[in-house]
Amino acid sequence: MSESAELEQAAIRLLTNREHSRAELRRKLQARTEDRVLLGQVLDSLESSGYLSDERFAEQYVSYRRKKGFGPVRIRIELQERGISPDLVNRYADPSDEQWFEWLGECCRRKFGDSLPDNFKAQVKCARFLEYRGFPSELIRSYLWGNDL
Repeated sequence: MSESAELEQAAIRLLTNREHSRAELRRKLQARTEDRVLLGQVLDSLESSGYLSDERFAEQYVSYRRKKGFGPVRIRIELQERGISPDLVNRYADPSDEQWFEWLGECCRRKFGDSLPDNFKAQVKCARFLEYRGFPSELIRSYLWGNDL
């Protein structure tokens, strides 16, 4: 079997488990070959065949992380670390999207119960938790203290 076919099979095996960004797949396959040109050709072939798509990866990754309770700031950083282009990051993890406010509330309710924290100390604790999760401070203030966006 040729080196190209072996690389392609290894890539397809990785992609059957979960979506990967082009940069992630490149990093994982570099251990198998020294030929960067061949690796680029294999990745191009996978993209043209529809097996590899940064857009599909970004969409699925944002959905997965959002369901885990993470906010747009943290997700944006994680997407950038995974080699996703800035325009795709902006499209799928835009902090100005109004749905993030709803998801912030859902995350807060899951952690702290149905009612908003009533004293300042509990509100600050909730705000720290939400900021750690990657929600913008403007959304947190608006949710906890009722400031308009």
